[in-house]
Amino acid sequence: MTKSKILLVDDEPDVLEILSYNLENNGYKTFKAKDGKEAIEKAIKILPELIIMDVMMPNMDGIEACEILRKDPKFKNTIIMFLTARAEEYSHIAAFQAGADDYVTKPIKPKILLSKVNALLRRLNQDNISEGPIEIGNFVIDAEKYNVLFNGKYFVLPRKEFELLFLLASKADKVVKREMIMERVWGSEVIVGERTIDVHIRKLREKFGDNYFKTIKGVGYKFAKS
Repeated sequence: MTKSKILLVDDEPDVLEILSYNLENNGYKTFKAKDGKEAIEKAIKILPELIIMDVMMPNMDGIEACEILRKDPKFKNTIIMFLTARAEEYSHIAAFQAGADDYVTKPIKPKILLSKVNALLRRLNQDNISEGPIEIGNFVIDAEKYNVLFNGKYFVLPRKEFELLFLLASKADKVVKREMIMERVWGSEVIVGERTIDVHIRKLREKFGDNYFKTIKGVGYKFAKS
């Protein structure tokens, strides 16, 4: 079986060595970068399944690197996880707005990190979206090609945004509870912040407008057909 490739990005050599040691010992193939700029260069060469990245780094920080990677269609399915000492809420929000899949604060025990990595990659390797295209209103949402046709224009969304849109559109005019969204899009084994869904809904509204995504306070969200 081919080993999953993980790119580790941190400006502290000791952190890179510890992460690499634990992941390599558990069957993963790791690569290292010391800042966001080098991370982009290496990611283009190796096309990793997972990138674990710090936020604060010289030359280019993790948030900017994440934004650049998410604009490249080659990385639409790549999992990007931030592992950082920054615990402020605005850092979490900025990370998810940039297209991150998960945000973990340091320090974290190696066994817990490995559990999260295993869960993230297991979900990547599953065919979670097998249905055909959804045609609804001004949308054609194609699960096979992972793109969205909206008002005659194609959009390639970050993986979590796409999965969230697909889930809501597949249950159009029905309320989808936050618990179901977390389970179906992020998985019960992946712990993310309370604001994660809200951030991703905001990104969808920015792209497609407010009318399609209705907030049901204290319950969840609904995709309105028109």
